[in-house]
Amino acid sequence: MLARLVVLVCILVAACLAPVRGETVQGETVEKIDWDLLMPEDYSPLTVFDTSQFSSLDDYDPMAEIKLKAMMEALSSAPVVKEMDGKMIRIPGFVVPLVEEGQSVTEFFLVPYFGACIHVPPPPSNQIIHVTFEPGVNVENLYDAIWVVGKLSVETTIHQMGTSGYTMDAFKIEAYKE
Repeated sequence: MLARLVVLVCILVAACLAPVRGETVQGETVEKIDWDLLMPEDYSPLTVFDTSQFSSLDDYDPMAEIKLKAMMEALSSAPVVKEMDGKMIRIPGFVVPLVEEGQSVTEFFLVPYFGACIHVPPPPSNQIIHVTFEPGVNVENLYDAIWVVGKLSVETTIHQMGTSGYTMDAFKIEAYKE
């Protein structure tokens, strides 16, 4: 009887000490990431263009249009992290709908903060993920953050709402809860 108890305790202790396996999707381990991992370490959107003259420019100044165009080009061609290609990830964000079928959104940009792409300028392309989700997801309120799980690819998508440096085939979408 004592031997069985010792064996049972050993099994329980081993189970408690075993590493916890993370979520898997299609046989792949899902890596929970934050948006910073999608930017190269030496990249900062603030250093891409000189903003020192912006406050002195009038909206109707021809130089303002030139500066805005240069800024938009720099943002739409932000460098990506090639090592992220092919990873199964879980990332939080906000939906910018691109294709809707009835109440269901099947294609959208996932962005790190609310209002991105709706207001000018959009985030850098390395902070926008073009997501497709065939079953579609009902987005009742664009203010609500979501979690998206899917396979990330380094691929550019150009749309009138912005340019993404990544695409994702989503497998799971759920409300954001930490």
